[in-house]
Amino acid sequence: MFDFENLIVYQKTRRFNQLLRAKVLPKSLDRTTHHQLRRSSLSIMLNIAEGSGRFSDRDKRRFFIMARGSLFETVAILQLISEERQIERKLFEEFYLFADELSKMLYAMIRKLEG
Repeated sequence: MFDFENLIVYQKTRRFNQLLRAKVLPKSLDRTTHHQLRRSSLSIMLNIAEGSGRFSDRDKRRFFIMARGSLFETVAILQLISEERQIERKLFEEFYLFADELSKMLYAMIRKLEG
């Protein structure tokens, strides 16, 4: 088992991606938005995984910061498609609350690694 698989934030981010792929990505989004949403949400997970494999706290922190940035990007895209009524407001709010929880977890990890 890899270290990142034990991280609760990774497990929750994986679930976030699964829900996004099931509930949002099948919607008829334009190609660019679909692609960018898929990339940004996947980037959250990948940066957590890659960061957990780094040896120095500074390197780990950098990847967790990137993961949090990708989370913010994902929320911005979800906000836009919600405002354009491409997804229901209730669905957006579910993802928003989930993302807020992930953001707080990542922030705590980043703060813990400050040097």
